[in-house]
Amino acid sequence: MNYTRIKKLPSIEEIIQLYPLSDTGHKKIMLDRREIKHILEGKDDRLLIIVGPCSAWPKNAVLEYAKRLTELNESVKHALKIVMRMYIQKPRTVKGWTGPVNQPDPYAEPDIEAGIHYVRAMMVQVVEMGLPIADECLFTHNARGFSELVSWFAIGARSSEDHEHRIFASAANCPVGMKNPTHGSIAVGINSVLAAQHPHVAAIDRYAVQTEGNPYAHLVLRGCNQASNYSLAHLEEVSQYMAIHQVKNPAVMIDASHDNSLVNGKKDHRVQPEIIFEVMRYLKNRPDLRKLMKGFMIESYLKEGNQKLEACNPSTIDLNGLSITDPCLGWEQTQDLLIELAYLSSSG
Repeated sequence: MNYTRIKKLPSIEEIIQLYPLSDTGHKKIMLDRREIKHILEGKDDRLLIIVGPCSAWPKNAVLEYAKRLTELNESVKHALKIVMRMYIQKPRTVKGWTGPVNQPDPYAEPDIEAGIHYVRAMMVQVVEMGLPIADECLFTHNARGFSELVSWFAIGARSSEDHEHRIFASAANCPVGMKNPTHGSIAVGINSVLAAQHPHVAAIDRYAVQTEGNPYAHLVLRGCNQASNYSLAHLEEVSQYMAIHQVKNPAVMIDASHDNSLVNGKKDHRVQPEIIFEVMRYLKNRPDLRKLMKGFMIESYLKEGNQKLEACNPSTIDLNGLSITDPCLGWEQTQDLLIELAYLSSSG
């Protein structure tokens, strides 16, 4: 193989022992996973909301955001199931920073060992606050040590057609949202869901195993080909495909960011509330599609907007909750959005 060994990493068991999760934390994760499954099954009519920064960095700002979200959750939990977005891995279209698990200091050399310590400690702290967390599964080979902390996984638009990621979703213990591919085919998106719901035989940790299939795999519409796909017509298309293929627990979520948030060809984080309220308006007269549409994904952080790593340096970068990847809603906007959304959802 064409690589050079840098250093041996600590075992997962060592990392878990260094940053253990309490019994209360374990029980809370089990409860959160069960509640999300109930939403996807239709037993719980709350909206599932995956909300948080585009990238879980830096740690202090992430923990401050989690603290605020925990407090806000008390006001909206009757109508919304809040799950904090804690993305420790970042897919890149070509190249760039791949997240704190690989490079906890974006201005230093990649250091996977330091990254493992950094993100495991951060994730445990957020779970112990009482918040369920979500992550995107990008690097399936190093999921252990983190995946047991997660209550909801995403398989990204660049990964959902990849069979290894589909197998990971099939074996996952928690619900997994399969994003439509970047080229936008809803039919291919449904294929990803079907593959994740199906058992597979694969090699995992030097064993031949059979995955059980994940009946809580579902579709996430994130826009495509410089166009949105959250319209009534798109949801009707999803409903038809899921009926034809007899998808278990048919469910779809709408990502209010990414290509769904394009304005004049450019991503505009500020339109996320408009997208969500537009969907809520048309669902009011379509109870069949409201039953199918389970929630939203929102990119949000302490400060509005973003900053580019390339334009900053260690002395000028803002470490107080301004995204270094995609732009996000600020905290005040997020708070107003979730409170209004909870009101709309609970009032019917």
